[in-house]
Amino acid sequence: MTDPLITAKQLTVDAGSLRILDGVSLAIHPREIVTLIGPNGSGKTTLLKALLGLVCAKGEIVRRAGLKIGYVPQQFTPDFSLPITVRRFLSLFAGREAGDAALARVAVSDLSERQLSALSGGELARVLLARAIAGKPDLLVLDEPLAGVDISGEAALYRLIAEIRDELGCGVLLVSHDLHVVIGQADKVVCLNHHVCCEGDAHDVVRDPAFLELFGARGELALYPHHHDHTHTISGEPVHVHR
Repeated sequence: MTDPLITAKQLTVDAGSLRILDGVSLAIHPREIVTLIGPNGSGKTTLLKALLGLVCAKGEIVRRAGLKIGYVPQQFTPDFSLPITVRRFLSLFAGREAGDAALARVAVSDLSERQLSALSGGELARVLLARAIAGKPDLLVLDEPLAGVDISGEAALYRLIAEIRDELGCGVLLVSHDLHVVIGQADKVVCLNHHVCCEGDAHDVVRDPAFLELFGARGELALYPHHHDHTHTISGEPVHVHR
């Protein structure tokens, strides 16, 4: 396997007396799609922001020299008082040719003269993805990119992300609650609940009967068939098992 694009070693993030991340280690390689799951409040977005250098963390983050990152945040609400077209929005981050090419790649060229504030959830998701890929990044970081996307568009959007991964040869780190949609594209799944509970190859995980049973019953969080010393409650709290 090639050297990682980015590696986190023993990351810890505190907010006052509350520990958000506790000794989290993670590596993402070129052409690898890593899906990060966990209950609400488990530190998923904080981990992404730490990797991007947007929040302070103890530990070590090693980025490949010259690493280019494309980022789609969890929440993006256009300012309805500020008129700006999609094309003008893209021009803030890339040249006209690169912006138009990115819009075409995500199949929304027809939106170029639309007001950003007038887009539907699915349209906005594709425009934000276009912004992220316009600079041809080495690593795509996507924080719940399905937010606001209707069910019919979920699988199509994730297929598109996988295609872009193949075309650019980039790594992808994404947060999702819709594991049943993304699991077919993910190379590795990481379960986070302030620490890394478990991780493994997605194609092995989805064939495990225990995973299928637990994911179907709980929806938000599932266990993976990897050796670790605890399981999880429905709320995501670890329950230690004595072996």
